Amino acid sequence: MNKKVFILIAVSFLAAPISISHAQGDLVDGVAAVVGRNIIKYSDIERSYAQIRLKQGAADAFNNRCAVLENLILAQLLVHKGEIDSIEVTDDEVNQYADYYLKADLSNYGSREALREATGFAYDELKEQYQRMIRNNILSRRAEMQLTHDVTVTPRQVTDFFNSLEPDSLPMMPDRYEFSEIVIEPQISEAERDRVRTQLAELRERVIKGEKFSMLATLYSQDPNSAKKGGELGFFSRGQMVSEFESAAFALKPGEVSPIIETPLGFHIIQLIERRGNTINARHILIIPQVSPDDLLRARMKLDSIAVEIRSGNLSFEEAASKYSTADNAKTGGTAVNPADGTPRFDRTAIDQLYYAVGIPGMEVGEISNATAFKTENNHDAYRIIRLDRKHAAHRANLTDDYDNIQNAALADAKQKKMRQWAKRYMNTVYIHLSDDYKDCVFKNLQ
Repeated sequence: MNKKVFILIAVSFLAAPISISHAQGDLVDGVAAVVGRNIIKYSDIERSYAQIRLKQGAADAFNNRCAVLENLILAQLLVHKGEIDSIEVTDDEVNQYADYYLKADLSNYGSREALREATGFAYDELKEQYQRMIRNNILSRRAEMQLTHDVTVTPRQVTDFFNSLEPDSLPMMPDRYEFSEIVIEPQISEAERDRVRTQLAELRERVIKGEKFSMLATLYSQDPNSAKKGGELGFFSRGQMVSEFESAAFALKPGEVSPIIETPLGFHIIQLIERRGNTINARHILIIPQVSPDDLLRARMKLDSIAVEIRSGNLSFEEAASKYSTADNAKTGGTAVNPADGTPRFDRTAIDQLYYAVGIPGMEVGEISNATAFKTENNHDAYRIIRLDRKHAAHRANLTDDYDNIQNAALADAKQKKMRQWAKRYMNTVYIHLSDDYKDCVFKNLQ
């Protein structure tokens, strides 16, 4: 059997996305398999099979469905182990994710009626579906983590893993870039912070005197997503908002307006709309303090002068980063780290998303950019200069250039092997029954 590896992304053995498909024709549902006390429905198989058909067409339909069923059985074995081992999954964390998905669904479809037409489920039914899948997903992942937490790979094992791969199965790695940055984010002046507090205090007073919070949010809030809805955020549970906002919101009574709250995003006032179990619905007005144009100009001029000093050899980039940069990576010489994989390498897609205005792909190695404006993670104005450190041309994956990615893939493979061995042993202790439609499946990992 040819081995294949997706080196860019190490996928968990039993990881599965949470999704509810659109209603598709007249699907007659039923029980396809029983694993312990849990069932796998025909509709569970069909949802995943539909994704395979989109990618591969309808060929080999039976074997593809069997492969889907095998993964679902493996997941249910982990759910069973999680239940037997009393692995804790709280209602709060299940509802947190369920509410997140439901909020996204309502945003996409516009109303509960449209959502029901698209999915075939009423809102409460859909929530129950999400809760069931999310609880099982969390249980299976935690059980898997318990089983594989001690799995490691040595450099020799990484090399052996790489050498075991068919050359044609190695992916082509795209052009990638390593670079460093020096960031200057001007501080918000106290006068500006006072201006925002005063503005929010006036808006809060208007609400107290009877004006509609929703109208003022539409007019003044700088949160574009909620402002068009009168500041309404929809139902959320603990853990979904930044801590300062969450603490203030959950302390309110329905209709009550909070004092002015400062978070990393800016300053807010919050009004509680409704409390439902462990979730609340609230609206807010956000005002974001602005850096003064003069401070931004000074930051740009400072960075341009630093770039001149570095280019002339009077100052190293690393020294300048340590001395002047306000970013978290200042202590490491400004080395940029890709948040997607934790490595210092970025492909064109990541650059376009995170460093779109700099023009990194067109730079020469060692070249230093001029100061470029950007928004920080907290949506604050700042400037940065970039030094391109290395270019990695597109190539087929190899140990020299792609060791971190191959190591991740080797670790994932080692965990998969341990999971397969565990599943073969554990399934002998669990009741498993297949419907007649799937009794002829040949499973790769369970037999």
